[in-house]
Amino acid sequence: MAPTRRDVMRLGGVAAAVALFPAVAVADSNGISQAIAAFTKGAMALEAGLSLEVPEIADNGGAVPVRVAAAGARRIALFTDGNPYPGVVVFEFGRFTPPAATIRIRLARSQSVIAVAELADGTFRKASRAVAVTVGGCA
Repeated sequence: MAPTRRDVMRLGGVAAAVALFPAVAVADSNGISQAIAAFTKGAMALEAGLSLEVPEIADNGGAVPVRVAAAGARRIALFTDGNPYPGVVVFEFGRFTPPAATIRIRLARSQSVIAVAELADGTFRKASRAVAVTVGGCA
């Protein structure tokens, strides 16, 4: 049977994600520390200087709003410790782009959302928040 248009689009999306974020996309469900280490290249991340806004209780795990910001950040990555793949997204900021982003993410169950920012001076900052999900967003 020939693949459908939807199959081709899904395969293309997965291939693009693996090509753009190979260290994050390949991590298994228990590999959150490895995914973070791949993003930081093994450097230690300090627990300050990064703003992470996530609701404490999410009624719908299919669309949980997340806002991150860090003064002087070049990149900010989001990770979750309860989803099948811990890496969610990596935002990259240019010289004239404000280092802040807002996104809605899917959460399978109650878990922590972790943000890690790479600052312009090469140091890393980290913040995490627990989210209680009443209805899971992943099948």
